[in-house]
Amino acid sequence: MWTGGEEAPWTESQSPPPAPAATPASADGRAPEPFDSLQEHYNNLCMEKSQKINPFILHILQEVDEEIKNGLERITLNIAGNSRLTPVERVTGEDFWILYRILKKNPYITGLDVRYNLLSDVGAYYAARLLQKQPYLIYLNLMFNDIGPEGGELIAKALHKNKILKHLKMTGNKIENKGGMCFAAMLQINSSLEKLDLGDCDLGMQSVIAFATVLTQNQTIKGINLNRPLLYGEQEESTVHLGHMLKENHCLVELHMCKHQIKTDGIRQLCDALYLNRSLRYLDVSCNKITHDGMVYLADVLKSNTTLEVIDLSFNRIENAGANYLSETLASHNRSLKALSVVSNNIEGEGLVALSQSMKTNPTFSNIYIWGNKFDEATCVAYSDLIQTGRLKPDNTDVEPFVVDGRVYLAEVSNGLKKHYYWTPTYGGACSDSSNAGFTLVPKDLISSSALLCLYDVVHFVL
Repeated sequence: MWTGGEEAPWTESQSPPPAPAATPASADGRAPEPFDSLQEHYNNLCMEKSQKINPFILHILQEVDEEIKNGLERITLNIAGNSRLTPVERVTGEDFWILYRILKKNPYITGLDVRYNLLSDVGAYYAARLLQKQPYLIYLNLMFNDIGPEGGELIAKALHKNKILKHLKMTGNKIENKGGMCFAAMLQINSSLEKLDLGDCDLGMQSVIAFATVLTQNQTIKGINLNRPLLYGEQEESTVHLGHMLKENHCLVELHMCKHQIKTDGIRQLCDALYLNRSLRYLDVSCNKITHDGMVYLADVLKSNTTLEVIDLSFNRIENAGANYLSETLASHNRSLKALSVVSNNIEGEGLVALSQSMKTNPTFSNIYIWGNKFDEATCVAYSDLIQTGRLKPDNTDVEPFVVDGRVYLAEVSNGLKKHYYWTPTYGGACSDSSNAGFTLVPKDLISSSALLCLYDVVHFVL
């Protein structure tokens, strides 16, 4: 039973209350003042408000208290609900209300990861209030929390006056076109956010066009994820608008366009823009309908583009011909691309061997991911030789050679450009250089929020 007075959240059947007026955030650099134990504060608030204590939250707060005692100040509170190694009682909107109360003025917490929980629009309301009240928070991960359009609108509006947050992940929350339009409007005002993840949010074409339009003017966003919008028709309209944006925008470093139904004409539009763009480092066009015809355009632009460092073509259909186009360019012309993923592209031995040969003559080309294609003996020997000679480091590919009866085969290993973007491994860290290479290859000074994401996930309280 809630006894929290004015701060009690609305019920699911009611409309959310309007977001309260924002308190301007400030970070004046003063030394943090002493604060009570987070664990003790949490216990006291739960008793005061007759709220059931969540043992998972309690355990995490105990760990954080120890770190604060040891002198650590910049802490990311990791309460991810998809931990496989620790019993998890997922955080609800009501739980988040208590967290908001204990974190809103805490100077030690600079990051909060509550992905894969049950916050809903109730939790989104308090996430918005946290963005208004907490003057130190630079990273907020709300991935997959059943937040809808109303909750998305509250969070977007809270960012109108927020000048601290650098990285927001809303991935998997169905904020739909309404929420997407609110975030696009926010980017016209906010001048501090550097990375925004809105993949799998059921964005409509209207909001995709709005983002493309806003990003022609926004000078602070370094990375954006617009994966899997809800598109109807075969006109590749989203690619047209985002291609135009790339011609005008000279600040964007990272662009994710998975599941945009990109075909040959769409990749041509993007490549036309890449002749003019000199900022993009990471292009993700995985899970589209790109064939070997589209690789003609990409191979050609890579002859002159000197900024692209990571390209994700996973789950397309470039086949041998497309792989050959790319390998020729990488062997003879391009010296800037560091990583290429062609996972599950219906490539056979000829194309895979050609790509391996390009690594021998291109010293910059360091990472290649090929699992899901058609390996023959020549392919297995070629990649085994690259690994055995040290040209291809084991952490920089997703295959590992093994020998049976004198014949070389390739096995899959858990490496990739964003292998652990959505899920947590059963052992080890949730983010590592080898499993999420796409985020570590891009220079940290160009997209600091991507680096912060992996740093926070690895160092602080991954259970």
